[in-house]
Amino acid sequence: MPEGPSVRKFQLLTSPFVGQVVAKVGGSSRKINVNDLNALRLQDSQVHGKNLYLAFVAAEGPLGPTAEETLLQREAANGASSPAQGGQEQVCAPQTHSQEDELQELQHSRSEAPDAAGAPGSWLRFHFGLFGSIRANEFSRANKANKRGDWKDPVPRLVLHFEGGGFLAFYNCRMHWCSSPRADPASDILSVEFHRGQALDALRSPDPICYTLLDQRYFSGLGNIIKNEILYLAKIHPLTQGSLLALSDLEHLLDCAVQFSSDWLRSKLRGKGLHPRIYQKEQCPLGHAVTKGTLGPPGGFKRLTWWCPQCQPEVLPGDEDPSSVT
Repeated sequence: MPEGPSVRKFQLLTSPFVGQVVAKVGGSSRKINVNDLNALRLQDSQVHGKNLYLAFVAAEGPLGPTAEETLLQREAANGASSPAQGGQEQVCAPQTHSQEDELQELQHSRSEAPDAAGAPGSWLRFHFGLFGSIRANEFSRANKANKRGDWKDPVPRLVLHFEGGGFLAFYNCRMHWCSSPRADPASDILSVEFHRGQALDALRSPDPICYTLLDQRYFSGLGNIIKNEILYLAKIHPLTQGSLLALSDLEHLLDCAVQFSSDWLRSKLRGKGLHPRIYQKEQCPLGHAVTKGTLGPPGGFKRLTWWCPQCQPEVLPGDEDPSSVT
C-alpha cells in the first residue's frame, strides 16, 4: 500500500495541473460518474496521511492557488514528475543543502488543516489500496503477463486530460466525493504539526508495538514498510508491548519513524528508490536469519512482518528495568 511518502509524491505529480480546466475525462471507475469532472477546474491538491484530496470548482469560479505550487512545479521541472517503476524503493544518500532547504519549504509552506474551499462535495478523495498509483503524461504499461498469460496494460480508474495538453492517470484507487479533507495533521508523521507527545502516549499502551504503529489515528501515513524498517532501526521486537519499553526507547523509535519517512520522501523527490534493511529480507544487515510472521490485533487486519530475533529481542513482562520505565 502506498505510504505517506508515496502519496506526497503523488501530490507532486498533480500540482502542475492546479489551476487548469479538465478538457476530457475517461477511466473505468463505477464509484463516481467521471463525466461530472468534465469542464471543472482543479483548484487545489492536498495530502493527509495515505489519502490524496483534489478540489474541483466550476471553470469560471475563483482560483485559489496553493502556497507550495511554485516549489512543486520547480521540482517537477527538475525531473521529479516521472513515477518510480516497480513497487520497492530505496533510501538514498543525504541530499545537498539546497534540496534540504526546498523540502523544508515544501513542508512549512502551508497549514495542513482541512481547507473548506469550494462548495460541499467539491473534494475528490483518493485512497490507493495496495498497488495504487498516479502517472503524469504517461500510461502504465504491463511489465509481465497476467494470470491468463495476457500482456494487457493496466486500465486506469480515472484519466483527466487538461486544457494545457497534459493528463493524469489514476490506477487501482478508490474515489469518493466529500465536502472537505478530513484529517488531523497532528497525527501525520510528515506534517510539521505532528504531535510527538500524542504519539508517545499511544506507543506506551500495553498493545504490541507493531499494532500501535499502524494505527492511523496516531501515525497517519505510516504503513507496513515503515513499520518494519523503523522497528529494526530501533532494535525493538514487533510483539513487545509498548508499556514494557523505556521512555528513551520509545522516543528513539519515534525519531526513527520521522527520520525514515522524511528520508524516503527525499529519495522520492530525487527519483531514487528504497533500500530496505529488513522488509522482505532473508537476512538482516548483520547476516542473521530473519523471521517472518503475519501479525495484527485480534479481529483486525494482519500484516506480514519481518524481524531479526537477534537484533530485536522481545521484551517480556518482568524483563524491563523498572527504573527506566516512567
